[in-house]
Amino acid sequence: MLDRQVAPSVQPLASVTLPAADVFSLPNGARLHVIHNDAQPVIRLQLVFPAGKWYEPISGLSMLTARMILEGTLTRTARQLADEVAFYGASIECEQGFDQATLTLYCLSRHLEHLLPIVTDVISAASFPEVELAQLKARTIQNIRIERQKTSYLASEHFSRTLYGPTYPYGRMFDEAIVQDMPREELVGFYQAAYRLSSAEIFLCGDVSAAHIALVTEAIGQLNTGKMVDAAITDVLPTPATAPKEYVQVTDAMQSSLRIGRLWPNMSHPTMHKLQVLVKVLGGYFGSRLMKNIREDKGLTYGIYASIGSREHANNFVIGTDVNAASTTIAVEEIYKELSTLQAELIPSEELQTVKNYMTGKFANELSTVFEQCDKYKNLVFLNLPALYYSDFIKEINQVTAEELQSLAQEYLSPSSMTEVIAGP
Repeated sequence: MLDRQVAPSVQPLASVTLPAADVFSLPNGARLHVIHNDAQPVIRLQLVFPAGKWYEPISGLSMLTARMILEGTLTRTARQLADEVAFYGASIECEQGFDQATLTLYCLSRHLEHLLPIVTDVISAASFPEVELAQLKARTIQNIRIERQKTSYLASEHFSRTLYGPTYPYGRMFDEAIVQDMPREELVGFYQAAYRLSSAEIFLCGDVSAAHIALVTEAIGQLNTGKMVDAAITDVLPTPATAPKEYVQVTDAMQSSLRIGRLWPNMSHPTMHKLQVLVKVLGGYFGSRLMKNIREDKGLTYGIYASIGSREHANNFVIGTDVNAASTTIAVEEIYKELSTLQAELIPSEELQTVKNYMTGKFANELSTVFEQCDKYKNLVFLNLPALYYSDFIKEINQVTAEELQSLAQEYLSPSSMTEVIAGP
Protein backbone atom coordinates (compact mmCIF):
# COMPACT_ATOMS: atom_id res chain seq x y z
CA MET A 1 0.00 0.00 0.00
CA LEU A 2 1.18 3.50 -0.81
CA ASP A 3 2.49 5.32 2.28
CA ARG A 4 1.47 8.93 1.77
CA GLN A 5 3.64 10.07 4.68
CA VAL A 6 6.77 9.22 2.71
CA ALA A 7 7.77 11.63 -0.02
CA PRO A 8 8.46 10.05 -3.43
CA SER A 9 12.11 9.69 -4.33
CA VAL A 10 13.64 12.44 -6.45
CA GLN A 11 15.58 11.54 -9.54
CA PRO A 12 17.80 14.14 -11.19
CA LEU A 13 17.05 15.03 -14.79
CA ALA A 14 19.94 13.45 -16.68
CA SER A 15 19.29 14.69 -20.21
CA VAL A 16 16.78 16.37 -22.48
CA THR A 17 16.23 16.20 -26.20
CA LEU A 18 14.29 18.81 -28.12
CA PRO A 19 12.08 17.51 -30.93
CA ALA A 20 13.81 17.76 -34.27
CA ALA A 21 12.58 20.41 -36.67
CA ASP A 22 12.14 19.84 -40.37
CA VAL A 23 13.66 22.77 -42.25
CA PHE A 24 12.60 23.75 -45.75
CA SER A 25 14.02 26.44 -48.03
CA LEU A 26 11.17 28.28 -49.72
CA PRO A 27 11.39 29.64 -53.27
CA ASN A 28 11.69 33.25 -52.07
CA GLY A 29 14.64 32.49 -49.79
CA ALA A 30 12.77 32.21 -46.47
CA ARG A 31 13.36 29.20 -44.25
CA LEU A 32 10.40 27.22 -42.92
CA HIS A 33 10.97 25.34 -39.63
CA VAL A 34 8.33 22.73 -38.80
CA ILE A 35 7.88 20.97 -35.45
CA HIS A 36 5.11 18.34 -35.33
CA ASN A 37 2.93 17.57 -32.31
CA ASP A 38 -0.65 16.38 -32.71
CA ALA A 39 -1.56 16.39 -29.00
CA GLN A 40 -4.00 19.23 -29.68
CA PRO A 41 -5.57 20.31 -33.01
CA VAL A 42 -3.89 23.73 -32.91
CA ILE A 43 -1.16 25.44 -34.91
CA ARG A 44 1.11 28.38 -34.30
CA LEU A 45 2.60 30.17 -37.31
CA GLN A 46 5.31 32.76 -36.69
CA LEU A 47 7.05 34.94 -39.24
CA VAL A 48 10.18 36.48 -37.74
CA PHE A 49 11.82 39.44 -39.48
CA PRO A 50 15.03 41.43 -38.86
CA ALA A 51 12.89 44.41 -37.90
CA GLY A 52 13.61 45.07 -34.23
CA LYS A 53 15.17 48.02 -32.48
CA TRP A 54 18.63 46.98 -33.70
CA TYR A 55 17.69 47.80 -37.30
CA GLU A 56 15.80 51.07 -36.93
CA PRO A 57 17.50 54.23 -38.21
CA ILE A 58 15.18 56.41 -36.08
CA SER A 59 14.21 55.77 -32.47
CA GLY A 60 10.70 54.32 -32.20
CA LEU A 61 10.39 53.40 -35.89
CA SER A 62 10.40 49.63 -35.44
CA MET A 63 7.82 49.81 -32.64
CA LEU A 64 5.39 51.98 -34.60
CA THR A 65 5.78 49.84 -37.72
CA ALA A 66 5.06 46.59 -35.87
CA ARG A 67 1.96 48.07 -34.24
CA MET A 68 0.66 49.55 -37.49
CA ILE A 69 0.77 46.54 -39.80
CA LEU A 70 -2.46 45.19 -38.30
CA GLU A 71 -4.20 48.57 -38.65
CA GLY A 72 -5.35 47.88 -42.18
CA THR A 73 -4.23 46.70 -45.61
CA LEU A 74 -5.05 47.69 -49.17
CA THR A 75 -8.02 45.31 -49.13
CA ARG A 76 -9.07 45.15 -45.43
CA THR A 77 -9.60 47.71 -42.69
CA ALA A 78 -8.34 47.03 -39.19
CA ARG A 79 -11.91 46.13 -38.15
CA GLN A 80 -12.28 43.69 -41.05
CA LEU A 81 -8.96 42.05 -40.17
CA ALA A 82 -10.02 41.64 -36.54
CA ASP A 83 -13.49 40.34 -37.41
CA GLU A 84 -12.21 37.80 -39.91
CA VAL A 85 -9.64 36.45 -37.45
CA ALA A 86 -12.22 36.31 -34.66
CA PHE A 87 -14.70 34.47 -36.91
CA TYR A 88 -12.31 31.51 -36.96
CA GLY A 89 -11.57 31.68 -33.23
CA ALA A 90 -7.96 32.62 -33.97
CA SER A 91 -5.59 35.36 -32.86
CA ILE A 92 -2.96 37.37 -34.70
CA GLU A 93 -0.48 39.88 -33.33
CA CYS A 94 2.79 41.54 -34.22
CA GLU A 95 5.41 42.12 -31.55
CA GLN A 96 8.66 44.03 -31.84
CA GLY A 97 11.74 43.43 -29.73
CA PHE A 98 15.37 44.42 -29.59
CA ASP A 99 16.36 42.29 -32.60
CA GLN A 100 13.29 40.97 -34.39
CA ALA A 101 9.66 41.64 -35.11
CA THR A 102 7.37 38.62 -35.00
CA LEU A 103 3.96 38.17 -36.62
CA THR A 104 2.18 35.34 -34.77
CA LEU A 105 -0.98 33.46 -35.74
CA TYR A 106 -2.69 30.95 -33.43
CA CYS A 107 -5.53 28.91 -34.91
CA LEU A 108 -7.18 25.52 -35.09
CA SER A 109 -5.32 23.40 -37.61
CA ARG A 110 -8.39 23.01 -39.79
CA HIS A 111 -8.66 26.80 -40.22
CA LEU A 112 -5.09 27.55 -41.34
CA GLU A 113 -6.09 27.54 -45.01
CA HIS A 114 -8.68 30.27 -44.43
CA LEU A 115 -6.35 32.46 -42.37
CA LEU A 116 -3.22 32.37 -44.52
CA PRO A 117 -4.61 35.02 -46.92
CA ILE A 118 -4.82 37.42 -43.96
CA VAL A 119 -1.19 36.72 -43.04
CA THR A 120 0.03 37.33 -46.59
CA ASP A 121 -2.13 40.47 -46.87
CA VAL A 122 -0.62 41.93 -43.71
CA ILE A 123 2.95 41.12 -44.76
CA SER A 124 2.69 42.33 -48.34
CA ALA A 125 0.02 45.06 -48.37
CA ALA A 126 -0.17 46.91 -45.05
CA SER A 127 -1.57 50.39 -45.78
CA PHE A 128 -0.50 52.47 -42.73
CA PRO A 129 -3.60 54.71 -42.69
CA GLU A 130 -2.91 58.24 -41.45
CA VAL A 131 -5.81 58.41 -38.99
CA GLU A 132 -4.84 55.18 -37.24
CA LEU A 133 -1.19 56.25 -37.20
CA ALA A 134 -2.06 59.52 -35.47
CA GLN A 135 -4.13 57.65 -32.89
CA LEU A 136 -1.33 55.15 -32.31
CA LYS A 137 1.21 57.93 -31.76
CA ALA A 138 -1.08 59.62 -29.24
CA ARG A 139 -1.70 56.36 -27.33
CA THR A 140 1.98 55.43 -27.33
CA ILE A 141 3.16 58.81 -26.11
CA GLN A 142 0.49 58.89 -23.41
CA ASN A 143 1.41 55.38 -22.23
CA ILE A 144 5.11 56.28 -22.02
CA ARG A 145 4.31 59.44 -20.07
CA ILE A 146 2.38 57.35 -17.56
CA GLU A 147 5.16 54.73 -17.36
CA ARG A 148 7.78 57.42 -16.79
CA GLN A 149 5.99 58.42 -13.62
CA LYS A 150 7.07 55.05 -12.18
CA THR A 151 10.52 54.70 -10.65
CA SER A 152 10.79 51.10 -11.84
CA TYR A 153 10.32 52.08 -15.50
CA LEU A 154 12.76 54.98 -15.24
CA ALA A 155 15.39 52.82 -13.55
CA SER A 156 15.19 50.17 -16.28
CA GLU A 157 15.19 52.75 -19.07
CA HIS A 158 18.17 54.65 -17.73
CA PHE A 159 20.03 51.45 -16.86
CA SER A 160 19.91 50.37 -20.51
CA ARG A 161 21.09 53.79 -21.68
CA THR A 162 23.89 53.95 -19.13
CA LEU A 163 25.05 50.38 -19.76
CA TYR A 164 24.99 50.37 -23.57
CA GLY A 165 25.40 54.06 -24.32
CA PRO A 166 22.77 56.50 -25.66
CA THR A 167 23.56 55.86 -29.35
CA TYR A 168 23.75 52.06 -29.20
CA PRO A 169 20.43 50.50 -30.36
CA TYR A 170 19.84 48.68 -27.08
CA GLY A 171 20.46 51.89 -25.13
CA ARG A 172 18.46 54.45 -27.09
CA MET A 173 15.56 55.89 -25.15
CA PHE A 174 12.07 56.65 -26.39
CA ASP A 175 11.95 60.20 -27.75
CA GLU A 176 8.45 61.67 -27.69
CA ALA A 177 9.22 64.46 -30.15
CA ILE A 178 10.74 62.09 -32.72
CA VAL A 179 7.75 59.75 -32.55
CA GLN A 180 5.25 62.60 -32.77
CA ASP A 181 6.91 64.05 -35.88
CA MET A 182 7.64 60.75 -37.63
CA PRO A 183 6.00 60.80 -41.08
CA ARG A 184 4.04 57.89 -42.46
CA GLU A 185 6.62 57.51 -45.25
CA GLU A 186 9.28 56.47 -42.72
CA LEU A 187 7.12 53.57 -41.55
CA VAL A 188 6.31 52.50 -45.10
CA GLY A 189 9.98 52.56 -46.04
CA PHE A 190 11.03 50.50 -43.01
CA TYR A 191 8.18 48.04 -43.62
CA GLN A 192 9.22 47.53 -47.22
CA ALA A 193 12.87 47.08 -46.26
CA ALA A 194 12.64 45.00 -43.09
CA TYR A 195 9.49 42.90 -43.53
CA ARG A 196 10.80 41.01 -46.52
CA LEU A 197 10.23 37.28 -46.66
CA SER A 198 13.54 36.48 -48.30
CA SER A 199 15.22 37.27 -44.97
CA ALA A 200 12.51 35.81 -42.72
CA GLU A 201 12.58 32.74 -40.52
CA ILE A 202 9.16 31.03 -40.44
CA PHE A 203 8.16 28.65 -37.64
CA LEU A 204 5.17 26.32 -37.98
CA CYS A 205 4.45 24.10 -34.99
CA GLY A 206 1.62 22.02 -33.58
CA ASP A 207 -0.77 19.68 -35.38
CA VAL A 208 0.96 20.20 -38.72
CA SER A 209 0.32 17.92 -41.69
CA ALA A 210 1.95 17.67 -45.09
CA ALA A 211 -1.04 19.58 -46.47
CA HIS A 212 -0.39 22.46 -44.07
CA ILE A 213 3.24 22.63 -45.14
CA ALA A 214 2.14 22.75 -48.75
CA LEU A 215 -0.33 25.53 -47.99
CA VAL A 216 2.31 27.67 -46.26
CA THR A 217 4.83 27.01 -49.03
CA GLU A 218 2.37 28.05 -51.69
CA ALA A 219 0.98 31.10 -49.88
CA ILE A 220 4.20 32.49 -48.42
CA GLY A 221 6.98 30.82 -50.35
CA GLN A 222 6.13 32.62 -53.58
CA LEU A 223 5.72 36.00 -51.94
CA ASN A 224 8.63 38.41 -51.77
CA THR A 225 8.62 41.93 -50.47
CA GLY A 226 11.08 44.71 -50.03
CA LYS A 227 14.82 44.96 -50.12
CA MET A 228 17.54 44.09 -47.67
CA VAL A 229 17.59 46.22 -44.52
CA ASP A 230 20.92 47.32 -43.10
CA ALA A 231 21.50 47.41 -39.37
CA ALA A 232 21.33 50.90 -37.93
CA ILE A 233 24.28 50.27 -35.62
CA THR A 234 27.35 52.41 -36.26
CA ASP A 235 28.69 52.67 -32.71
CA VAL A 236 30.50 50.13 -30.55
CA LEU A 237 29.72 49.27 -26.95
CA PRO A 238 31.10 51.75 -24.43
CA THR A 239 34.16 50.75 -22.39
CA PRO A 240 34.34 53.30 -19.55
CA ALA A 241 37.37 53.24 -17.25
CA THR A 242 35.07 52.81 -14.25
CA ALA A 243 31.54 51.45 -14.02
CA PRO A 244 29.14 54.43 -14.21
CA LYS A 245 26.54 55.30 -11.59
CA GLU A 246 23.44 57.37 -12.24
CA TYR A 247 20.73 58.78 -10.03
CA VAL A 248 17.38 59.68 -11.59
CA GLN A 249 15.49 62.08 -9.36
CA VAL A 250 11.74 61.52 -9.10
CA THR A 251 10.08 64.24 -7.03
CA ASP A 252 7.68 63.05 -4.32
CA ALA A 253 8.39 59.35 -4.97
CA MET A 254 7.94 57.13 -1.91
CA GLN A 255 10.28 54.40 -3.14
CA SER A 256 13.53 53.93 -5.00
CA SER A 257 14.06 51.48 -7.83
CA LEU A 258 17.52 49.93 -8.14
CA ARG A 259 19.14 48.45 -11.23
CA ILE A 260 22.67 47.12 -10.77
CA GLY A 261 24.46 45.10 -13.44
CA ARG A 262 26.97 44.91 -16.23
CA LEU A 263 27.58 43.60 -19.75
CA TRP A 264 27.63 39.81 -19.83
CA PRO A 265 29.06 37.01 -22.02
CA ASN A 266 26.88 35.90 -24.93
CA MET A 267 24.90 32.68 -24.90
CA SER A 268 27.54 30.73 -26.84
CA HIS A 269 30.26 31.53 -24.30
CA PRO A 270 31.81 28.29 -22.93
CA THR A 271 30.92 29.17 -19.31
CA MET A 272 27.36 30.40 -19.94
CA HIS A 273 25.60 27.36 -18.42
CA LYS A 274 27.66 27.67 -15.25
CA LEU A 275 27.09 31.41 -15.13
CA GLN A 276 23.35 30.77 -15.20
CA VAL A 277 23.71 28.62 -12.08
CA LEU A 278 25.66 31.40 -10.38
CA VAL A 279 22.99 33.99 -11.20
CA LYS A 280 20.26 31.62 -10.01
CA VAL A 281 22.02 31.19 -6.64
CA LEU A 282 22.31 34.97 -6.32
CA GLY A 283 18.79 36.03 -7.24
CA GLY A 284 17.06 33.72 -9.69
CA TYR A 285 14.41 32.03 -7.53
CA PHE A 286 12.40 32.63 -4.36
CA GLY A 287 14.98 30.97 -2.11
CA SER A 288 17.91 32.90 -3.59
CA ARG A 289 20.45 34.79 -1.51
CA LEU A 290 19.13 38.22 -2.43
CA MET A 291 15.59 37.20 -1.51
CA LYS A 292 16.65 35.69 1.80
CA ASN A 293 18.74 38.71 2.77
CA ILE A 294 16.89 41.73 1.46
CA ARG A 295 13.30 40.46 1.63
CA GLU A 296 13.21 37.82 4.37
CA ASP A 297 15.90 39.02 6.78
CA LYS A 298 15.88 42.81 6.27
CA GLY A 299 12.28 43.29 5.08
CA LEU A 300 13.36 45.97 2.62
CA THR A 301 11.37 44.80 -0.42
CA TYR A 302 8.59 42.54 -1.63
CA GLY A 303 10.85 41.06 -4.26
CA ILE A 304 14.32 41.22 -5.77
CA TYR A 305 15.77 39.40 -8.74
CA ALA A 306 18.96 38.78 -10.69
CA SER A 307 18.70 37.79 -14.33
CA ILE A 308 20.50 37.61 -17.67
CA GLY A 309 19.08 39.50 -20.65
CA SER A 310 19.87 37.52 -23.81
CA ARG A 311 20.03 39.37 -27.11
CA GLU A 312 21.68 38.72 -30.42
CA HIS A 313 24.44 41.30 -30.14
CA ALA A 314 25.07 42.02 -26.46
CA ASN A 315 23.87 40.41 -23.22
CA ASN A 316 23.46 42.00 -19.83
CA PHE A 317 23.26 40.93 -16.21
CA VAL A 318 20.96 42.94 -13.93
CA ILE A 319 19.79 42.97 -10.32
CA GLY A 320 16.49 44.77 -9.82
CA THR A 321 14.31 45.71 -6.87
CA ASP A 322 12.07 48.44 -5.43
CA VAL A 323 12.63 49.60 -1.84
CA ASN A 324 11.44 52.30 0.52
CA ALA A 325 13.39 55.44 -0.30
CA ALA A 326 14.89 55.58 3.19
CA SER A 327 16.28 52.06 2.74
CA THR A 328 18.07 52.73 -0.54
CA THR A 329 21.60 52.92 0.87
CA ILE A 330 21.37 49.78 2.98
CA ALA A 331 19.76 47.83 0.10
CA VAL A 332 22.64 48.72 -2.21
CA GLU A 333 25.17 47.81 0.47
CA GLU A 334 23.54 44.43 1.06
CA ILE A 335 23.45 43.66 -2.67
CA TYR A 336 27.17 44.31 -2.94
CA LYS A 337 27.73 42.27 0.23
CA GLU A 338 26.09 39.25 -1.43
CA LEU A 339 28.28 39.68 -4.52
CA SER A 340 31.40 39.80 -2.36
CA THR A 341 30.31 36.74 -0.38
CA LEU A 342 30.00 34.68 -3.55
CA GLN A 343 33.52 35.75 -4.45
CA ALA A 344 34.98 34.93 -1.04
CA GLU A 345 33.15 31.78 0.06
CA LEU A 346 32.19 28.47 -1.52
CA ILE A 347 28.48 27.79 -1.99
CA PRO A 348 27.40 25.05 0.47
CA SER A 349 26.70 21.71 -1.22
CA GLU A 350 23.07 21.55 -0.03
CA GLU A 351 22.28 25.02 -1.38
CA LEU A 352 23.98 24.26 -4.69
CA GLN A 353 22.08 20.99 -5.08
CA THR A 354 18.80 22.76 -4.38
CA VAL A 355 19.51 25.25 -7.16
CA LYS A 356 20.49 22.47 -9.57
CA ASN A 357 17.24 20.61 -8.85
CA TYR A 358 15.24 23.81 -9.26
CA MET A 359 16.86 24.68 -12.59
CA THR A 360 16.53 21.24 -14.15
CA GLY A 361 12.95 20.83 -12.93
CA LYS A 362 11.94 24.25 -14.19
CA PHE A 363 13.61 23.56 -17.52
CA ALA A 364 11.68 20.29 -17.94
CA ASN A 365 8.44 22.12 -17.13
CA GLU A 366 9.23 24.73 -19.79
CA LEU A 367 9.12 22.01 -22.45
CA SER A 368 5.58 20.84 -21.67
CA THR A 369 4.01 22.20 -24.86
CA VAL A 370 5.08 22.23 -28.48
CA PHE A 371 5.00 26.03 -28.45
CA GLU A 372 7.52 26.14 -25.60
CA GLN A 373 9.67 23.58 -27.38
CA CYS A 374 9.60 25.73 -30.49
CA ASP A 375 10.61 28.79 -28.44
CA LYS A 376 13.71 26.92 -27.24
CA TYR A 377 14.46 25.88 -30.81
CA LYS A 378 14.17 29.52 -31.95
CA ASN A 379 16.93 30.40 -29.49
CA LEU A 380 19.20 27.96 -31.28
CA VAL A 381 18.41 29.63 -34.60
CA PHE A 382 18.70 33.30 -33.63
CA LEU A 383 21.51 33.06 -31.09
CA ASN A 384 23.54 30.76 -33.34
CA LEU A 385 23.76 28.01 -30.73
CA PRO A 386 24.81 24.38 -31.34
CA ALA A 387 22.13 21.70 -31.69
CA LEU A 388 23.20 20.08 -28.39
CA TYR A 389 23.04 23.36 -26.46
CA TYR A 390 20.18 22.31 -24.19
CA SER A 391 21.50 18.77 -23.66
CA ASP A 392 24.79 20.32 -22.56
CA PHE A 393 22.82 22.73 -20.38
CA ILE A 394 21.47 19.90 -18.23
CA LYS A 395 24.82 18.08 -18.10
CA GLU A 396 26.83 21.15 -17.11
CA ILE A 397 24.34 22.23 -14.48
CA ASN A 398 24.53 18.83 -12.84
CA GLN A 399 28.33 18.76 -12.97
CA VAL A 400 29.27 22.33 -11.98
CA THR A 401 31.19 22.62 -8.71
CA ALA A 402 31.24 25.25 -5.99
CA GLU A 403 34.88 25.98 -6.82
CA GLU A 404 34.02 26.76 -10.43
CA LEU A 405 31.21 29.08 -9.38
CA GLN A 406 33.45 30.92 -6.95
CA SER A 407 36.00 31.46 -9.73
CA LEU A 408 33.28 32.82 -12.03
CA ALA A 409 31.99 35.10 -9.28
CA GLN A 410 35.48 36.50 -8.86
CA GLU A 411 35.65 37.20 -12.58
CA TYR A 412 32.14 38.53 -13.25
CA LEU A 413 30.53 39.69 -9.98
CA SER A 414 32.99 42.23 -8.69
CA PRO A 415 31.04 45.16 -7.15
CA SER A 416 33.47 47.60 -8.78
CA SER A 417 32.46 46.36 -12.26
CA MET A 418 28.75 47.07 -11.79
CA THR A 419 26.79 49.84 -13.45
CA GLU A 420 24.39 51.29 -10.89
CA VAL A 421 21.19 53.23 -11.57
CA ILE A 422 18.79 54.40 -8.88
CA ALA A 423 15.50 56.18 -9.57
CA GLY A 424 13.86 57.81 -6.58
CA PRO A 425 13.41 60.95 -4.48
